[in-house]
Amino acid sequence: MELKGSCHCEKVSFTAWSHTPAPFMRCYCSICRKCQGGGGYSINIMAMHDTLKITGKEHLRSYQAMKDKKAKILGGNVRYFCGECGSHLYAHSKEWAEYIYPFASAIDSPLPELKPEDLVKIMLDSKANWVSVTKEGHVFKEYPDCSIEDWHRQNKKYLG
Repeated sequence: MELKGSCHCEKVSFTAWSHTPAPFMRCYCSICRKCQGGGGYSINIMAMHDTLKITGKEHLRSYQAMKDKKAKILGGNVRYFCGECGSHLYAHSKEWAEYIYPFASAIDSPLPELKPEDLVKIMLDSKANWVSVTKEGHVFKEYPDCSIEDWHRQNKKYLG
């Protein structure tokens, strides 16, 4: 599926192909929450890096969060956002260089709809105290028990 995304001011737009477009995983870690999670979490999907096409690249900025501030260890993901309006667009990690992780909120294309019981909520040990989490779906204190691709295959949502 072709994903089409953009920032709020429309100075940056992008397209990328995804076999795994369902926005099923909510991350409650402090990095995701503070960088782009207005509801206390962020939702990333996955697309193929080699299909990424960007318009307005001159407005693109990046940020790499500290995974451990005391030890000064950088996190793996570099988050890309519009330098004009601040909209977060996607993340990329050298560890999984073949993929990008678009923020579902930046995608303009219609994404697959999911039932509450299909949702996966991760990093709940890091969630803010003001965030309430419903019981539906699958919850994990830290990382989930399957990858984005595995979830899509198990739930018959993989587009291949």
